[in-house]
Amino acid sequence: MAPNKPVQKDAYDLILDAIDQGTYRPGSRLVESELADRFGVSRTPIREALQRLETQSLLSRDGRSLIVASLDHAQMAELYAVRTELEGLAARLAAQHAAREEIKVLREMVEADHVLLGDPQALSRANRRFHKQIHLASHNRYLVQQLDLVHRSMALMASTSLAAEGRGEKALDEHRAIVDAIDARDGEAAAQALRDHLSTAFEVRLKEEAGAVA
Repeated sequence: MAPNKPVQKDAYDLILDAIDQGTYRPGSRLVESELADRFGVSRTPIREALQRLETQSLLSRDGRSLIVASLDHAQMAELYAVRTELEGLAARLAAQHAAREEIKVLREMVEADHVLLGDPQALSRANRRFHKQIHLASHNRYLVQQLDLVHRSMALMASTSLAAEGRGEKALDEHRAIVDAIDARDGEAAAQALRDHLSTAFEVRLKEEAGAVA
């Protein structure tokens, strides 16, 4: 029996991953030919992927060019409002349904992430993995799908709140409190801990935005 071949990502996923990883930041111009060369695919699937991303408002028009979209103040507030409610629900369901092994993985993530405190970008990637693990631990496929859409839009923020002084260490303390509540099977406490965590992150972003405007 032939071994299974690794699943190949399509052009849409390749571009989306590049945006999520910060290869293309808000305002970056995306050119069909350059993307085709980078990812080793033809221009037709690249063109179709760009059209799909534009439809999803992840890309916007700048004249005839497509650029990675950015979020204004109202969009950021709306995104955090939706994310906070959905992630609170995910934490509540995780407290009910997470397997012991899933909780163990969450706790190990928090402890392992301490070595990343001096690297905001690496910590941001670890933060996304941690939140994704909570989504999966909710054992609700429809909720996971909606949160995937929300987190794609989070990639349109130009910076990570974890770069703020002292925020990384505080965020890990908040992660630990979330895991403790899930481990205790206290759904309401888990939901509240996660909502508080995102509220603090939103506050940090608002302060950064105010400083940038000033």
